[in-house]
Amino acid sequence: MNMNPPLLELHNISYSYPGQKNPLLKEINFHVHKEQIGIIGPNGSGKTTLFQIIMGLLKADDGQIVLQGTEIKTEKDFFMLRRKLGFLFQDSDDQLFSPTVLEDIAFGPLNHGATPQEARDISIRTLEKLGLKGFEDRITHRLSGGEKKLVALATILSMEPEMLLLDEPSNNLDPATRERLIKILREQKLAHIIISHDLDFLASTCNQLYTMQDGQLIRCEEKQIHNHEHIHPYGNQPHLHGI
Repeated sequence: MNMNPPLLELHNISYSYPGQKNPLLKEINFHVHKEQIGIIGPNGSGKTTLFQIIMGLLKADDGQIVLQGTEIKTEKDFFMLRRKLGFLFQDSDDQLFSPTVLEDIAFGPLNHGATPQEARDISIRTLEKLGLKGFEDRITHRLSGGEKKLVALATILSMEPEMLLLDEPSNNLDPATRERLIKILREQKLAHIIISHDLDFLASTCNQLYTMQDGQLIRCEEKQIHNHEHIHPYGNQPHLHGI
């Protein structure tokens, strides 16, 4: 039995958009120790909104966010939370804003007190870990969509978070980049929560599955998240798909 407090706890989190009669999120209770969790659910069901509440980008109407036993209330508290939880936006263009890749990745360490040389060293090491050595001086807005996704991930890994929140990380990735991302997440061995419609991706990166339904997070049976290998009818290359 794990006697340490969960890394992240949500207690009775509720949220309604302004002018909305019915709440989008209804008294959600949830906790994470070191699990790797996938969340599925229809568009508009509140998955991204939940991430934004956890990160302090939106304020819940009711409920508590607790990080390692400490309730998160103030902006100072959320600043501490953001050092421990890395948030990958669904659209990488919302996350990348510096002229070069190195500047984007160094921004987080600099903001958390690293010297310019320390931030540069951290950034280069992070790029090397992700197989992006030589990208330091690349112009960010000229990268491909997959490259932007990997660089955006590098910006949060450079801050050495204890958990990742990833919003649709495999969207619009070519097969090679998608497999590369799966490999990176497996190697990190960090607690993470992934929002995705890609069941194959979740089966490859998560050990628990939840669905967002009627404003609630509902645990799925573990047997529902797995890989199945078969021969595609239009070719002779095996591939994976979720069931």
